[in-house]
Amino acid sequence: MSTYQKYYNRFEHGLFGNCTLGILASSCLGGIAAMAVLMHGNGFGQMTQLFFVICVSMMFNGAVISQQKPKTIFNLLILSVVVNTLLFAINFH
Repeated sequence: MSTYQKYYNRFEHGLFGNCTLGILASSCLGGIAAMAVLMHGNGFGQMTQLFFVICVSMMFNGAVISQQKPKTIFNLLILSVVVNTLLFAINFH
């Protein structure tokens, strides 16, 4: 069993609780990434990065609210965490 499948099975087993924690984590991480992006000004590059932060966070939140399939929600959670962490790491120096 792959690591992805193992974590997906855990996520699916406790779907409602994990969705709640995912919304909290995605929103907080998105806010931190947005703060790090905006610390460098408000030029075109920063606004583009901010657009991606907001898009991936809202995609996950929208998938949970619209009750998409668990696999879609899980994949969007991973996407949101990876993109927001990457943009935070790029801008935090």
